[in-house]
Amino acid sequence: MLRFAPSPTGRLHLGHAYSALLNQAIARHLGGRLLIRIEDTDQTRCRPEYVQAILDDLAWLGIRSDGVVRVQSEHGDAYRQALADLEARGLLYPCFATRQQIAAAATPGLVDPDGAPIYPGLCRGLDPEVARGRIAAGEPYALRLDMAAAIAAAGGDMTYTALGPSLSPFSVTACPSRWGDVVLQRKETAASYHIAVVVDDALQGITHVVRGQDLAASTDIHRLLQMLFGLPAPVYLHHPLIVDQQGRKLSKRDGDTGLATLRAGGATPADIRRLVGIPDTGADS
Repeated sequence: MLRFAPSPTGRLHLGHAYSALLNQAIARHLGGRLLIRIEDTDQTRCRPEYVQAILDDLAWLGIRSDGVVRVQSEHGDAYRQALADLEARGLLYPCFATRQQIAAAATPGLVDPDGAPIYPGLCRGLDPEVARGRIAAGEPYALRLDMAAAIAAAGGDMTYTALGPSLSPFSVTACPSRWGDVVLQRKETAASYHIAVVVDDALQGITHVVRGQDLAASTDIHRLLQMLFGLPAPVYLHHPLIVDQQGRKLSKRDGDTGLATLRAGGATPADIRRLVGIPDTGADS
């Protein structure tokens, strides 16, 4: 079981088309199914009007979900339950520090794989009663994972299986400590991407995750959460990104690579397949 899981923050572009078509091709190759999932936990950036636009673009490409389309914003209870489990085990703590405070206190040059300063632990040792009082007073906060405690609680071997370009498997050892105490919930979201994707992959029986190379490092966090929740690890394939002429990752703001723009200009699904280098291999599975 595979899934293609875009966020509705804009229309799909060629990079999304490549990932969706690659997921479809691998699902066919494995004799499996492909699900579509809408990852819209960040309600500050996602827009409902883009959901149908995304489904329309995918249908035009010849991609439809082999099951009900899961919309993350409709399943907040599942993510809150997972967070409550971590909190009950003493692995989460509220953080009231602003980005500016974190940047000022962080060790210069010590950054996570995304380039953000490693959290310097400003609220990690905060007295629980004080924290509850600040929450009751309405002070904004985020829930962070106590990374050292989480790794100790997980124990065991943090390896997972990945696939190379020829679908040959190899073993990868996750290193979640390089992320520091990651945020798993902000005030404007039911849960972070990390919690939602791990819960959803398990609930939907996802066996193979095919996504962009820009998300490869986040598998460190996902593998840790899978171990904490006692969930199986899918097999991962992180594909190269399609970039613009300056070598930058495509953005939903790049209109000239948007599927809607290309469609309006007369492009066909076969043209898109040629542009991203994925030929049609047969009927949908």
